[in-house]
Amino acid sequence: MASRILVVDDQRTNAEMVSGLLRNLGYEVEVALDAQSALDTVRSKGTDLVISDILMPIMDGYELCRRLRANPATTLLPVILVTSADPQTERVKGIEAGADDFIAKPVNWAELFGRVKRLLQVKSLQDEIKELNAQLEQRVREQVAQLERLSRMKRFFSRAVAEAIVAGGEELLEPHRREITAVFLDLRGFTAFTDRADPDEVMDLLREYHATLGRTVDEFGGTLEHFAGDGVMIFFNDPIEVDRPAERAIRMALALQRAFNPIAQAWAKIGHEVGLGIGIAQGDATLGVIGFEQRWEYAAIGNVPNLAARLCGAAHAGEIILDGQTEQDIVHIAETEFVGALTLRGFQQPVPAFRLKKMRD
Repeated sequence: MASRILVVDDQRTNAEMVSGLLRNLGYEVEVALDAQSALDTVRSKGTDLVISDILMPIMDGYELCRRLRANPATTLLPVILVTSADPQTERVKGIEAGADDFIAKPVNWAELFGRVKRLLQVKSLQDEIKELNAQLEQRVREQVAQLERLSRMKRFFSRAVAEAIVAGGEELLEPHRREITAVFLDLRGFTAFTDRADPDEVMDLLREYHATLGRTVDEFGGTLEHFAGDGVMIFFNDPIEVDRPAERAIRMALALQRAFNPIAQAWAKIGHEVGLGIGIAQGDATLGVIGFEQRWEYAAIGNVPNLAARLCGAAHAGEIILDGQTEQDIVHIAETEFVGALTLRGFQQPVPAFRLKKMRD
């Protein structure tokens, strides 16, 4: 694409002569017969270089140059001033006004064309740098947006899953059906604790509990679905499928019980009995993003999360209760004990339940 040059001179004959010679060299040339018209042309059409006479009525070449420099859009636009007065005096004034180069009259055409070529090369480099800076700024904005999205995603997903979604896998969050292993946690004795403890103690316990929970869930790659006070729902195998989700779930549950024991013992010393009950169930569920504009959550819907919550309700402090399908998947690596067929709210038939005891050696 040919470079665009604007020739500014109140003498039409001079302007047409210069513009004609420049067109012969392959440049696109516009002519302005006064400085204000030149400013209007630059604003409306743009240009790569301005060649301006100095002595013009109303607004001279110095003022034209100053106005171009005052505009952020044209502050680096190359300007050549053409002078017919004392070259040294005009050069000083031109430098103060911000001109890039000077040509004395009568014009040495070879010199003018050489300086035009040099300044257009400089302009081209400036444009390239400007484009690179714009691309860099856009990349920074995109990276900041990704970090913000990642921060939001990490509230629900492990870091690896959050990064996969941010990298372009948001279709993972579309509504779908999948087999998951759901884990529901609840603090036993928490309601009685809140009745006796002061608000600071309640919040201190929750902070310890949640900090331990967060580290452990992230370690095992679980998805945090429900988080309300002492009740928490976690599931495995979604939004990204994983190997042996039931095994991950029971290992996480055991790790949580171990990590919570010191917390329970510390509170027991000051008269507060709290413990962690856990229920685990496996099966198909509907998963996806639910909510409204100001609050979205990634949720699992169906019998499986409900069953995990009911089994958790049947678990005493320190117990992990499994449904039959979870027990079948992990019985070869863990010791379990049949609890019985439990009558659970929301389930028409009694549900076989098993207590997780420990991992096999």
